Amino acid sequence: MAVRKIVKIDEELCNGCGVCVPSCAEGAIKIINGKARLIGENLCDGLGACLGDCPQGAITVEEREADAYDERAVHAMKAAMDDDDGECACGGHAAQPSHHHAHHAAAHHGGGCPGAAVRDFGARQAPDNAATGPVQSQLRQWPVQLHLLPPTAPFLRGADLVLAADCAAFAVGDFHNRFLRGKALAIACPKLDSGLDVYLDKLTQMIDLAGLDTITVVVMEVPCCNGLVALASRAIAAAERRIPLKMVRVGLRGDILEEKWMQV
Repeated sequence: MAVRKIVKIDEELCNGCGVCVPSCAEGAIKIINGKARLIGENLCDGLGACLGDCPQGAITVEEREADAYDERAVHAMKAAMDDDDGECACGGHAAQPSHHHAHHAAAHHGGGCPGAAVRDFGARQAPDNAATGPVQSQLRQWPVQLHLLPPTAPFLRGADLVLAADCAAFAVGDFHNRFLRGKALAIACPKLDSGLDVYLDKLTQMIDLAGLDTITVVVMEVPCCNGLVALASRAIAAAERRIPLKMVRVGLRGDILEEKWMQV
């Protein structure tokens, strides 16, 4: 065992609503006997993507001795859940009826699995002032995927970094001009990407070795995206330097729901 960050659930505050279940991309939280439970320390990566979705404030992250995070066990858990239900790989369903009902109750007030829900927004009419010709890209570098980015790349030195969820640029029509102009870019998905511990180390190195000036995290409104905000926060906390962190939350139709500077 090693001392590391891991989720803690206050059973006194928990009302068993189930909102946290789909927010945990690893499937580490289940509703058992009317309460949210961490079913395996090795399934929790400690990023805390479930924190912001608990309406009771029953979930926190603590640092204590715990089993090491096991990514293979997480994949095995997801595969088992898919075999049991087949509807939601993010931990939305399980064999227990109480869990099944809690998940659907959560879905009715926005806490289900919006990342996997199929929605048809229909065609939108372009505004009168929409550009009719090619739009100039504001991308200044390659690569952009966080796994592929070397922490000491020249374009990262003293840069303002945009850490964007993979889906964000497809949702925001003017992503390049609004967020990317004059900035470096890294993209990642906290739900589907493996090696989140590598991401944490790499971001920490970017802050200390490349001397990043700021990080702006652009995420979608789906619960699993909270993990990217938590990842950036942890990297700044682990780094020797402290830099500003900004969070931008994007709606599924591309509107900006929230934009704020965060305390780390």
